[in-house]
Amino acid sequence: MRLPNIPGFDQQALEKYFKNTGWLFIGRIGSLAIKMVVGIVLANYLGATQNGVINGGLAYLSFFAAIATLGLDQYIVKELHQYPENRDAILGTSFWMKIMAGLLCIPLIFAAYHIYPAKATPYSYVFILSFTGLVQAFNVIDSYYQAQVQSKYIMRVQVIGNIISAAIKFILVLLKYPLVYFIYSYLFDIVILSTGYFFTYQSQGRSIFKWGFESKLAKKLLTYSWPLIIAGIMVSVYMKIDQIMLQNMSGAKEAGAYATVASLSEAWNFIPSIIVSSLFPAILNAKRDDEQRYKKRVQNLYDLMVYISLPTAIVITFAAPFIYTLYKHEYAYAAPVLSVHIWSGIFVFLGVASSQQLITENLNKLTFIRTGFGAVVNILLNLVLIPKMGMMGAAIATLVAYASATFLLLFIPKTFRQGVMMLKSLFLISLIQKILKR
Repeated sequence: MRLPNIPGFDQQALEKYFKNTGWLFIGRIGSLAIKMVVGIVLANYLGATQNGVINGGLAYLSFFAAIATLGLDQYIVKELHQYPENRDAILGTSFWMKIMAGLLCIPLIFAAYHIYPAKATPYSYVFILSFTGLVQAFNVIDSYYQAQVQSKYIMRVQVIGNIISAAIKFILVLLKYPLVYFIYSYLFDIVILSTGYFFTYQSQGRSIFKWGFESKLAKKLLTYSWPLIIAGIMVSVYMKIDQIMLQNMSGAKEAGAYATVASLSEAWNFIPSIIVSSLFPAILNAKRDDEQRYKKRVQNLYDLMVYISLPTAIVITFAAPFIYTLYKHEYAYAAPVLSVHIWSGIFVFLGVASSQQLITENLNKLTFIRTGFGAVVNILLNLVLIPKMGMMGAAIATLVAYASATFLLLFIPKTFRQGVMMLKSLFLISLIQKILKR
């Protein structure tokens, strides 16, 4: 069965990876639907102030997610793709590296909180959440199934895990438990997923107890991934620092309302990660075998990012007031902020795709430069705009920061062509050219 003809797209390449991408989408969309319902229920139960408190803790967790994962996920896929016979060493080395990184994150989060605290969020909440980085080491199994183009197994774990997570949170709401129990529930979410990954891997006739650690491989992986670690920290800063700054400058209630905006706007950001991770083997193969095919596939990838994110932004812009009828009245004034914030998704989609190209071309160090630039832009704009405009200022700062970070590549000689390719996709020039050639 052939897919509908899309101008310029490689039919054979798309069909090869379509099934795997489909499984990823099923899992994530199912998880998204569950999480959105849970998010609305929790926001209404907790109220804007307590919602701001809990999201302050989650923001600190995100700042150190890149350290906990060590930026390894895509490199694990790459290593497994190139050296499948070395599976146990690759997975074992990555696993123990993540365990050590997760342990390191606990004191680092402590230090960060005491340097710049979220005034309304107690450190005890942040401390509970800081153990998440340790538990997530089992995510290396996710990377393994990506490399095998067998994401249906991960989809099952994610959907079942999210159903269990949702059930627990609904029970907590029905029984009217206090806020601290919801903090524990977020940590338990990662425990559920890790348990699912473990049993899925074991059930396939494999064993994590055969995993080994190789110091030489660990050094190799760190050599490649350290720029992504720093870049990941910078990404987290310019994606989440606004929630901490807003809480400290405008209060927990404003931060709680803004948290609903961020969660709705960023809910779709899993889509580029799924597409890119699923198509990454095809891009690697093209880079190895045919440079022209490689460039064509990268341009197609950028086009696809825009074809998905642009209509989403348009729809959400007009639908925002209707979406907020699902929330308590105290959240209603956040609807215009969502209409602005959602446009940052276009640059997130393009940024994820371009980051993958940087990895493919061994230019991943540039990821650090552009994300660092985006973080600086976001912090400076937040300092100026939040006191004047509240959460609308935070949304504008986020939009400008994302766009600035994505298109900084236009000002770097090695990546200028890549920036032009993204511009062609953003302004639909590439689509027009494909249509005219038909």
